[in-house]
Amino acid sequence: MFLICQGVGDNWQPMIRSFLALLTASIGLSAIMAAHADPVDGGHARVELVSERETATPGETLWLGLSFEMDPNWHIYWLNAGDAGIPPSIRWTEDTSLEPSAFGDFRWPLPELIPVVEDEIMDYGYSGTVVLPFPVTIPAGADDAVRLSAEVNYLICEEICIPETVELELFVDVGETQVPDRANAGRIAAALADVPPPFEGQANLTNKGERWVLSATGGALAGLTGEARFFPETHDIVHAAAQPATFGPSGLSLELVPDSDTAPETLRGILRVHPEEGDPVAVNIVAGQGDVLGGTSGVSASGGSSPGAGEQERNATGLAGPGGIVFLMSMALLGGLILNLMPCVLPVLSIKAIGMVHAAASGERGVLREHGLLYTAGVLVCFGATALVFLSLRAAGQFVSLGFQLQYPAVVAVLALVMVLIGLWLLGVFSIGSSIQGVGSGLAARGGRFGAFFTGILAAVVGAPCVGPFVGVALGAVLDDPWPVVVAVFLALGLGLALPFLVLSFVPGLHRSLPRPGPWMERLKQAFAFPMFLTAAWLITVLGTHPAASATAFGAIILAAGVWLFGLAGGRFRPLLLAAGAALALTGIVWPVSAGLREPPEKAGTSSDLAASPEEWSPEKVAELTAEGRGVFVDFTASWCATCQVNKRTTLTRASVLEAMADANVSFLVADFTRPDDAIAAELKKYGSPGVPMYLLYAPGASEPEVLPVLLSPDLLKRRLAAF
Repeated sequence: MFLICQGVGDNWQPMIRSFLALLTASIGLSAIMAAHADPVDGGHARVELVSERETATPGETLWLGLSFEMDPNWHIYWLNAGDAGIPPSIRWTEDTSLEPSAFGDFRWPLPELIPVVEDEIMDYGYSGTVVLPFPVTIPAGADDAVRLSAEVNYLICEEICIPETVELELFVDVGETQVPDRANAGRIAAALADVPPPFEGQANLTNKGERWVLSATGGALAGLTGEARFFPETHDIVHAAAQPATFGPSGLSLELVPDSDTAPETLRGILRVHPEEGDPVAVNIVAGQGDVLGGTSGVSASGGSSPGAGEQERNATGLAGPGGIVFLMSMALLGGLILNLMPCVLPVLSIKAIGMVHAAASGERGVLREHGLLYTAGVLVCFGATALVFLSLRAAGQFVSLGFQLQYPAVVAVLALVMVLIGLWLLGVFSIGSSIQGVGSGLAARGGRFGAFFTGILAAVVGAPCVGPFVGVALGAVLDDPWPVVVAVFLALGLGLALPFLVLSFVPGLHRSLPRPGPWMERLKQAFAFPMFLTAAWLITVLGTHPAASATAFGAIILAAGVWLFGLAGGRFRPLLLAAGAALALTGIVWPVSAGLREPPEKAGTSSDLAASPEEWSPEKVAELTAEGRGVFVDFTASWCATCQVNKRTTLTRASVLEAMADANVSFLVADFTRPDDAIAAELKKYGSPGVPMYLLYAPGASEPEVLPVLLSPDLLKRRLAAF
């Protein structure tokens, strides 16, 4: 290079100096870029780690921030999420240069109120953009850039809630002189300014039985009036209850509705006052037990559950406007369509398929349409009746879940016997209405119309346990909504189930694609009997160890014998055969139903058969294990829940998953909802689940769990466990 430069003369030297300057600038730019990381899209939020420094000095403590930019109408949660939800968490991975002790806790900016169900469920969180700042101490001996690598888990919600995970990385250079990050230092400073400072006055908590009084005087609250709100750090109060406030010359007092009989020694949280003019004033208070402080009475103000000025009031279920209702009904409609593919519904639909083929062969489009409408009416009547039962039990203060009818052994026994009867009919042991040869006249007869209506009812009844996550989201969102919304969602589910046959009945030309009846129809009809018998067998397994299980199994055989005798009745023995058949049929029905009305001698065992022998769930057991510093995984399940059984076979019985639980020191508890259980129902309602499955994962020592998705996978569960 030297010889070449000499050859071209002195004019080359300025070019070399320019090149070296450019190279130096490029290296400097690379170092600056290392202190920045592009946001990672988790699905509904762009998340990134940001630093107030491009270059930090050894031994100093600097501020970093976890930044969220959320999609419109989506939100994440505060330190205390309220009645439902979990706050974001960060786990530093092995690639991080610093020890865990170098990182401080999040400093939480003032949250927003998120009213989920008016006067019943209140959450606290953030929407739009938020930065959660936290301090980091650089080691005194650091002489090179530090690498920060983390896994961030957060729950983000709109009409539905979705747990998201992102992996973030950030490099901060270390040198002799501090260099601020101009792009992010201001963001972090603004976030720290939004963190309520410690209260410099005095605060007391007074227990007045059904009400607690929180009073605060002095400091930044002296002389203020306006709208007041207390954001508790713990779950000592009812979050959704109104907080009437009274203002005095020295401060204010608020009435709080307690969520426990005993007031805590200290109540911690944020007290915010929003004056009629100006920005809100918020302080972080610690209130000890004592008398109501003087100077806190004089002017009353409403401190209800509605957000203050400048906050966006919204309903997290999305039912504040017609768009949210349309979305939920669309989800229910889609769930109903998917029900047609579920194994517990297919046997019943086979009956309808036979009827459709017959109706198409009659050549009378009016008959085909009539049967499509009657089938749809049967489905809608059943779902409408279920909605009314749901609303009645809800009004009585009871919790009702999807598939709740299968919690009652007498109902399960009757359904199993109905399946046996249908199977016997398909085999030709007895006939309903006209025979297969009189297709046209039979379909026009009353018996055919009744059969179409009954098939719709039966499809709706047996389809409830197979309801999947689409319907779970919709029904979970309207559990506490007004009755018209609940009924509308239930009917949308029924319409989805009936829609394929309804379309087939009315769209011109589609019915011509159906095959023509012939001898094959009789053989196919007989073949469809066996799925019915399998469904009956499955229903008997739902009964588990209940006395109705064996009674239903033997009752089905006795019922079959009675039906067979009816078919033989003729000649001079006809009265005797009819009487014997009636007696057997009655015995085959009454015995299982009466057994189903009796309580079992002991509670049925858990529906899980895992080699790890999970323990039975109870709130006390969870509290005991978490107090010991153990993690806890809770499987809310039932033997009649199809999704539960799929998750059990694909995930919860996997050796790798059970080993991951053992490695993470996580206990496995099972909450079996096969039979009604008030404690399980209360827990499902607490976390907004319309029924089983529900999966809760408590971190070691945590008091509040993460609610996992209803569809599990080994990778998802092992990834969550690896964070412990």
